[in-house]
Amino acid sequence: MEDKESIKNIWQTIQEETERRVKAEPVLASFFHTTVLEHSSFSSAVADLIANDLGSTSVQPMMLISVIKDAINSSDEILAATVIDLIAAKEKDPSCRYLSEPLLFFKGFKSLQSHRVASWLWQNSRHTLAHYFQSRTSEVYGVDIHPAAKLGKGIMIDHGTGVVIGETSVVEDNVSIFQGVTLGGTGKDIGDRHPKVREGVLLSASSTILGNVEIGRNAKIAAGSVVLNDVREGTTVAGVPAREVGKSEGNVPADEIDHLIEKEN
Repeated sequence: MEDKESIKNIWQTIQEETERRVKAEPVLASFFHTTVLEHSSFSSAVADLIANDLGSTSVQPMMLISVIKDAINSSDEILAATVIDLIAAKEKDPSCRYLSEPLLFFKGFKSLQSHRVASWLWQNSRHTLAHYFQSRTSEVYGVDIHPAAKLGKGIMIDHGTGVVIGETSVVEDNVSIFQGVTLGGTGKDIGDRHPKVREGVLLSASSTILGNVEIGRNAKIAAGSVVLNDVREGTTVAGVPAREVGKSEGNVPADEIDHLIEKEN
């Protein structure tokens, strides 16, 4: 869990990065000022960015800012999870050079933070507004996460486009998810019907996991695979339907981000 001093230091780093980028790219000076430099805290910048992205002609951003701030300020855990998501995006994505980049530009990171607000609303029986956040997040970022889905911290959604996470899904801490991933049901079943993804898992691009199945800790799901059954801890699966093709040998696929599959003989 990130403490207040750590969050303050990260916010200072983001501000310093942004000041340097104003000088390097003056055409974006106004953008950098309104999104980062004019804010007194990390939580204020997050709220402003998400609200301006998700606002519409009928729901003005200023109306959403107060809701987002209420959610963030309701629990130290929400703000800490946001910071840990930011660090995960910076450390896991080789294209990310600055801590400020996910905050300003990465729709995977921003969709996660929108979901955290929607989840807080859902837990407080404000289902209609939670669905508004879900709908706008899907439209703006291309990521569709049901407000009731339970997501941990330190999650990276890379690229984001086409990611779908169903209502009873669980995604634990430190999971890496790539574009086109679906955590869905198998039909019209009701109740607990979506996947449970444990810590350290790598879900490669366009992989599909259907039904109330468990993806064990530190497992790897190969790109394009269709998973219909439980996946054992520390194993790699690939294919349609997916079958076990290897083991992670104690590694954490979510950290390594190695999509190559070496099949066992």
